Amino acid sequence: MTTADRFRAAVENRDLPALEDLFSDDIRFYSPVKFSPFEGKPMVMGLFGVLLRTFEDFRYVGGFRGEAETTADGTQAAADVLLFRATVNGRQIHGIDLLHLDDATGRIKEFTVMVRPRSAVDALSEAVYAGLVADGLVPAA
Repeated sequence: MTTADRFRAAVENRDLPALEDLFSDDIRFYSPVKFSPFEGKPMVMGLFGVLLRTFEDFRYVGGFRGEAETTADGTQAAADVLLFRATVNGRQIHGIDLLHLDDATGRIKEFTVMVRPRSAVDALSEAVYAGLVADGLVPAA
Protein backbone atom coordinates (compact mmCIF):
# COMPACT_ATOMS: atom_id res chain seq x y z
CA MET A 1 0.00 0.00 0.00
CA THR A 2 1.46 3.40 -0.99
CA THR A 3 1.76 6.40 1.33
CA ALA A 4 -1.07 8.08 -0.62
CA ASP A 5 -3.28 5.00 -0.16
CA ARG A 6 -2.55 4.96 3.56
CA PHE A 7 -3.18 8.71 3.78
CA ARG A 8 -6.48 8.38 1.94
CA ALA A 9 -7.62 5.56 4.24
CA ALA A 10 -6.60 7.52 7.37
CA VAL A 11 -8.52 10.62 6.26
CA GLU A 12 -11.60 8.66 5.21
CA ASN A 13 -11.56 6.84 8.59
CA ARG A 14 -10.76 10.07 10.48
CA ASP A 15 -7.80 8.25 12.04
CA LEU A 16 -5.44 10.93 13.44
CA PRO A 17 -2.85 8.48 14.86
CA ALA A 18 -2.50 6.85 11.42
CA LEU A 19 -2.04 10.30 9.85
CA GLU A 20 0.66 11.26 12.32
CA ASP A 21 2.80 8.32 11.24
CA LEU A 22 2.61 9.47 7.59
CA PHE A 23 4.03 12.98 8.12
CA SER A 24 7.70 13.92 8.36
CA ASP A 25 8.63 15.82 11.52
CA ASP A 26 9.29 18.98 9.47
CA ILE A 27 6.20 18.78 7.24
CA ARG A 28 5.03 21.97 5.56
CA PHE A 29 1.29 22.38 4.89
CA TYR A 30 0.29 24.95 2.26
CA SER A 31 -3.29 26.13 2.75
CA PRO A 32 -5.57 27.78 0.20
CA VAL A 33 -6.34 30.55 2.71
CA LYS A 34 -2.90 31.40 4.13
CA PHE A 35 0.24 32.40 2.23
CA SER A 36 2.87 31.03 4.57
CA PRO A 37 2.74 27.32 5.36
CA PHE A 38 1.81 25.63 8.61
CA GLU A 39 5.08 24.02 9.69
CA GLY A 40 6.01 21.01 11.81
CA LYS A 41 4.15 17.87 12.75
CA PRO A 42 2.48 19.23 15.95
CA MET A 43 0.90 22.18 14.11
CA VAL A 44 -0.11 20.12 11.08
CA MET A 45 -1.65 17.43 13.31
CA GLY A 46 -3.63 20.12 15.14
CA LEU A 47 -4.78 21.49 11.79
CA PHE A 48 -5.88 18.03 10.64
CA GLY A 49 -7.88 17.61 13.84
CA VAL A 50 -9.77 20.78 12.90
CA LEU A 51 -10.13 19.79 9.24
CA LEU A 52 -11.55 16.36 10.05
CA ARG A 53 -14.19 18.03 12.24
CA THR A 54 -14.93 20.76 9.68
CA PHE A 55 -15.46 18.81 6.46
CA GLU A 56 -18.84 17.19 5.98
CA ASP A 57 -19.41 14.36 3.50
CA PHE A 58 -15.69 14.29 2.64
CA ARG A 59 -14.73 11.77 -0.05
CA TYR A 60 -11.84 11.21 -2.43
CA VAL A 61 -12.96 10.82 -6.04
CA GLY A 62 -9.71 10.14 -7.88
CA GLY A 63 -5.96 10.42 -7.90
CA PHE A 64 -2.77 10.68 -9.91
CA ARG A 65 0.81 9.68 -9.18
CA GLY A 66 4.01 11.20 -10.53
CA GLU A 67 6.72 13.71 -9.67
CA ALA A 68 6.61 17.44 -8.98
CA GLU A 69 8.89 20.23 -7.83
CA THR A 70 8.65 20.94 -4.13
CA THR A 71 7.96 24.42 -2.86
CA ALA A 72 10.53 24.48 -0.06
CA ASP A 73 13.68 23.58 -1.98
CA GLY A 74 12.69 23.18 -5.63
CA THR A 75 13.79 19.56 -5.85
CA GLN A 76 11.84 16.93 -7.75
CA ALA A 77 10.01 14.53 -5.45
CA ALA A 78 7.55 11.70 -5.77
CA ALA A 79 4.07 13.21 -5.59
CA ASP A 80 0.46 12.14 -5.43
CA VAL A 81 -2.61 14.22 -6.25
CA LEU A 82 -5.87 13.20 -4.59
CA LEU A 83 -9.10 14.78 -5.84
CA PHE A 84 -11.87 15.31 -3.28
CA ARG A 85 -15.39 16.59 -2.77
CA ALA A 86 -16.83 17.82 0.51
CA THR A 87 -19.22 20.25 2.14
CA VAL A 88 -18.45 23.01 4.66
CA ASN A 89 -21.32 24.94 6.21
CA GLY A 90 -23.58 24.05 3.29
CA ARG A 91 -21.02 24.99 0.60
CA GLN A 92 -19.91 22.34 -1.89
CA ILE A 93 -16.15 22.11 -2.27
CA HIS A 94 -14.08 20.62 -5.08
CA GLY A 95 -10.41 20.26 -4.28
CA ILE A 96 -7.11 18.52 -4.57
CA ASP A 97 -4.51 17.42 -2.05
CA LEU A 98 -0.94 17.42 -3.40
CA LEU A 99 1.38 15.20 -1.38
CA HIS A 100 5.15 15.48 -1.85
CA LEU A 101 7.00 12.50 -0.43
CA ASP A 102 10.42 12.24 1.17
CA ASP A 103 12.31 9.69 -0.93
CA ALA A 104 14.31 8.42 2.05
CA THR A 105 11.39 7.79 4.43
CA GLY A 106 8.31 7.64 2.20
CA ARG A 107 6.63 10.14 4.53
CA ILE A 108 4.76 13.25 3.41
CA LYS A 109 7.11 16.26 3.58
CA GLU A 110 4.92 18.85 1.82
CA PHE A 111 1.17 19.00 1.59
CA THR A 112 -0.68 21.52 -0.56
CA VAL A 113 -4.45 21.95 -0.69
CA MET A 114 -6.31 23.78 -3.45
CA VAL A 115 -10.08 24.25 -3.43
CA ARG A 116 -12.81 25.93 -5.43
CA PRO A 117 -15.16 27.82 -5.74
CA ARG A 118 -14.36 31.07 -3.95
CA SER A 119 -17.48 30.90 -1.77
CA ALA A 120 -16.30 27.50 -0.51
CA VAL A 121 -12.79 28.84 0.16
CA ASP A 122 -14.33 31.61 2.28
CA ALA A 123 -16.55 29.16 4.21
CA LEU A 124 -13.59 26.84 4.77
CA SER A 125 -11.37 29.70 5.92
CA GLU A 126 -13.89 30.89 8.50
CA ALA A 127 -14.60 27.40 9.84
CA VAL A 128 -10.94 26.34 10.08
CA TYR A 129 -9.88 29.62 11.70
CA ALA A 130 -12.62 29.22 14.33
CA GLY A 131 -11.46 25.65 14.98
CA LEU A 132 -7.79 26.66 15.27
CA VAL A 133 -8.70 29.41 17.75
CA ALA A 134 -10.96 27.05 19.73
CA ASP A 135 -8.16 24.48 19.95
CA GLY A 136 -5.63 27.14 21.04
CA LEU A 137 -3.45 26.66 17.94
CA VAL A 138 -3.64 30.31 16.83
CA PRO A 139 -4.57 33.47 18.72
CA ALA A 140 -7.92 35.14 18.13
CA ALA A 141 -7.75 38.24 15.97
